[in-house]
Amino acid sequence: MFPLRTVRRLLPGLLLCLAITLAALALEHVEEAVFGRAWLEALVLAILLGTAVRSLWRPGDQYGPGIGFGAKTLLEVAVLLLGLSVSFAALLAVGPGLLLGIAALVVVAIGASYLIGRGLGLPRRMAILVGCGNSICGNSAIAAVAPVIGATGKDVAASIAFTAVLGVVVVLTLPLLVTLWGLTETQYGVVAGLTVYAVPQVLAATVPVGMLSAQVGTLVKLVRVLMLGPAVLLLSLIAAREGDAAAQRKRPPLHRMVPWFIIGFLLLAGLRSAGLVPQAVLAPAAAVADLLTVLAMAALGLGVDVRSVARAGARVTAAAVLSLLLLLGMSLVLIRVLHIA
Repeated sequence: MFPLRTVRRLLPGLLLCLAITLAALALEHVEEAVFGRAWLEALVLAILLGTAVRSLWRPGDQYGPGIGFGAKTLLEVAVLLLGLSVSFAALLAVGPGLLLGIAALVVVAIGASYLIGRGLGLPRRMAILVGCGNSICGNSAIAAVAPVIGATGKDVAASIAFTAVLGVVVVLTLPLLVTLWGLTETQYGVVAGLTVYAVPQVLAATVPVGMLSAQVGTLVKLVRVLMLGPAVLLLSLIAAREGDAAAQRKRPPLHRMVPWFIIGFLLLAGLRSAGLVPQAVLAPAAAVADLLTVLAMAALGLGVDVRSVARAGARVTAAAVLSLLLLLGMSLVLIRVLHIA
């Protein structure tokens, strides 16, 4: 438990983040009531609302500790809990060919997206965020990678803001591929699972096509989510190695080389796969992870000056669009190479 003094220090900022989180959740429910679906998820709305509040009013020093705690520690806890959504057994049932293909595609897509971002003049950290966001699982990947590579709130906000908009566009336009490319439900499910950012968005993009597409798409999407652990672990090792050089052979501690929340993520995924996690725990854990992630995004938004995000907007958008189109093209090639019917 936290000492009372620490709680008092964190409370103002956390309450502010919570207020923005509740507002974002309320707006998401309004969207669902009016349009039948949420075009912008609460996670995106939270960071946009947080940024708007920060642009109109700069929180005083008493809010800083709680905002910082929400943006870092609570975000790391949310990533850890994502491990409970991964089942290794379900992934193996897909077949080794598709599993290897998905893994290879994610690796190539991250590298290519990074090069595209750098070619467009994006800072290194932001190029990594855009690449991981597009290639793995959108906002969740950006949120998970950010603390490992030392990305700033500005970088995270810019990456999420523009990839979120693209996520909505993809959900609306991707079903057109069924007609344009003559895709079967299974083929479309694979493409959707490899291209769409978030699991709810995969469902929104595939259910109108058919339940088989939705099932395949969701399973493929979970394989991409599983790539988050190895990707973040690799980036943490690279960051630690670069830190060694900068510090002239000073070896960083183990907790900096392998972040605690990534170890926890893999451990929980292993427990889930071994059937050691009660089924009744999974839904509440997923709900808590979602809530903490939204709260963390509100905290990140509160630390962002919208003018700095706007300055990076055009390049971030261009990098995200080009890398997304590349990912879509590779997905279509993959289903042909693997002869997925």
